Amino acid sequence: MRKEHDFLGELEVADELYYGVQTIRALENFHITGKHLDQDFIKALAMVKKASALANMKTGRLNVSIGKAIVQAADEVIEGQFADQFPVDPIQGGAGTSVNMNMNEVLANRACEILGHPKGSYDIVSPNNHCNMAQSTNDAFPTAIKVCAIIKSKPLLAALQRLVDELEKKAEEYSEILKMGRTHLQDAVPITLGQEMGAYASGIRRGIKRIK
Repeated sequence: MRKEHDFLGELEVADELYYGVQTIRALENFHITGKHLDQDFIKALAMVKKASALANMKTGRLNVSIGKAIVQAADEVIEGQFADQFPVDPIQGGAGTSVNMNMNEVLANRACEILGHPKGSYDIVSPNNHCNMAQSTNDAFPTAIKVCAIIKSKPLLAALQRLVDELEKKAEEYSEILKMGRTHLQDAVPITLGQEMGAYASGIRRGIKRIK
């Protein structure tokens, strides 16, 4: 066990855990949905942290050796490692502060290991001063949501394209089936069922363009 401190006092943290005291406080305080963070969102937030570390190194504000360790740790999270180290409830008080600090603590503790120090060596790599440098939850969290939406758009676009393809097949298959048109509860110009399927496909294609 290691001991970590926050403004409320001291807590013991199991040695194998990469998160720290603020994540444990969140687990104690927020029992809302009983669910965990979406895996794509975890990766997206790690991407934001990696980009921030690269920018902070480029401006000369973040020590390069510390910055590189944070980037490596973020890359490992992006690859899907440490998924079990993000236990906080996705719904919580604040604007996602507990989620942000959960990520900062995981990255800091992994970076400490990369640099040859034990977890909890926050004098070497600090969750606040290094992993959260020049950031706040109010910018990191919304940015990660947008990055996550981009990640999730890829399988969505693929699924929509499959739907378009199937509707176009039906448009051809049903091209000879005549049906009554309706508009405002009155008979309208007859169309084929194939034309109807083709119209659905056209609408979804427009949606694909908007998502892209």
